[in-house]
Amino acid sequence: MKTIDILVCDDHEILRKGIVELLNLQDGMEVIAEASDGKEAIELTEETNPDVILMDIQMPQCNGLEAVKQIRMQNEEVKIIMLTVSDEEADLYNSIKYGANGYLLKNMNLEELFSHIEGVLRGEASFSTGLANKLLNEFKSMAEQLQTQKVDQYNLSDRETEVLQLVVKGYSNDEIGKELFISQHTVKKHLGNILQKLHVKNRYQAATFALKEGIIEESD
Repeated sequence: MKTIDILVCDDHEILRKGIVELLNLQDGMEVIAEASDGKEAIELTEETNPDVILMDIQMPQCNGLEAVKQIRMQNEEVKIIMLTVSDEEADLYNSIKYGANGYLLKNMNLEELFSHIEGVLRGEASFSTGLANKLLNEFKSMAEQLQTQKVDQYNLSDRETEVLQLVVKGYSNDEIGKELFISQHTVKKHLGNILQKLHVKNRYQAATFALKEGIIEESD
């Protein structure tokens, strides 16, 4: 079995040395380089070509997020795991956005760390407990913002959006009226406005267009 070559990047020397020592005691793992900031990590990645990088976030000169971005421009193969005290959603999201393969908190136990290092090389995403849900919530929030922007782009009113949601679900005019407590005449008026604003000819084109453009999500 090939030894896992690891680069450890952390500006706190005592902590970094401790992590290095513990990793070197683990069978099948070897720390081949240490960096005290992101700039040094970028240079050492190019020089040593590690299998895995353990990267802190808050560091002088060049922080971990910027380092990940730069490393990814040079090397798509290396696995990068953020190892940090920050559980801020922005740090988590930006780490993944810039190309990190995992995000672990420093309060985790050693066996979990070893397991995540091995797992990331098998193609598994590595997250401390609870952080995966935070990431999903962030993506959900982004999707909702995008959907709102789409609705605003086509100048749909709240009521027109509600009607369009029901059209996507396959509701008839009569069913839409009952669901929203409005008359069929009002439904037809809203539907006419929707067709005009989306530049489509009928309800079926409206439904298809709304899903394709992300104006309405299929689960709405």
